Amino acid sequence: MLEVLPIQTKKEQELLCARCGIPFDADLMAYQALVDGELRGICQFTMDTTGGRILHFAHIPNGYEFEPMFVMGRATLNFIDLCGVHRAYFDAKYDNETLIRAIGFSSNADGRFEMDLTNFFNEPCQHSKN
Repeated sequence: MLEVLPIQTKKEQELLCARCGIPFDADLMAYQALVDGELRGICQFTMDTTGGRILHFAHIPNGYEFEPMFVMGRATLNFIDLCGVHRAYFDAKYDNETLIRAIGFSSNADGRFEMDLTNFFNEPCQHSKN
């Protein structure tokens, strides 16, 4: 079973970051992707008046699976949107541009991945720009 869950403690967040090879930042919120209770990936993110920003996005070493990473990315965006922040950026160092675009991001004029979340989750099946 696929689950995407918020990470409940900073200690757990730190341990999961280490498992996925990303820096831990106690100031960031985080989600974990699990399949049958086993870690598949982690996402650290933040929000402010300029938008939501995914800052770290990683799968476990030698354990990439598209679906858990895609669902974790979308769950992060849904949370950001539910918090009233309707612009999001993917600022993580992640080399799978196909996945980033599948989640919903597009490159802006500056080459930064961004998306408008306004009404995105009202009819998500109609959002396949890429």
